[in-house]
Amino acid sequence: MTLSEEATERLADVVELQPTKNAELQERWGLESGSEVHQYLEKELKDYYFRDDNSLIRATAEAAELVDVEPGVEIDPESEGPPSRIRVPELHAQIVAVLAGPEETSESVVSVLHKVRDEFDVDPETDEVRRGLQSLRRKDVVEVEYRTVPTFRLTVERDDLEVEVAD
Repeated sequence: MTLSEEATERLADVVELQPTKNAELQERWGLESGSEVHQYLEKELKDYYFRDDNSLIRATAEAAELVDVEPGVEIDPESEGPPSRIRVPELHAQIVAVLAGPEETSESVVSVLHKVRDEFDVDPETDEVRRGLQSLRRKDVVEVEYRTVPTFRLTVERDDLEVEVAD
């Protein structure tokens, strides 16, 4: 199957962002809805992606080779814990930099938002930070603890995680 330039670029996004959801791809691709993402995946990339047991979108090994893009998550084969390397958008890297560590008290989305704003002099929306935390959760580097509101913390020591900012 020969892919168009657009399909190849979008497949690279799937490889880079995996594991991901329709909403994340919708935002990246500038589409109107998650159903448009699903239709595109089925029409153009059917042979190159699958949904895992949690319905998250993942690229096939063939897809990763085809686009020559680093996967969004690298897991150390010697370890059964969280990944040792992730490739994420800049806001997600900023979240990792300020989020409570594994032994610290988990914190709310609003707390993380304020820390990102203070540390990096940026002004993301609350929903952007929430989506970032959920994306990092799907990558197994953030865990959620449900208290009065959902709170988050890293699952891995910051020094044990290499974070690369994706373009």
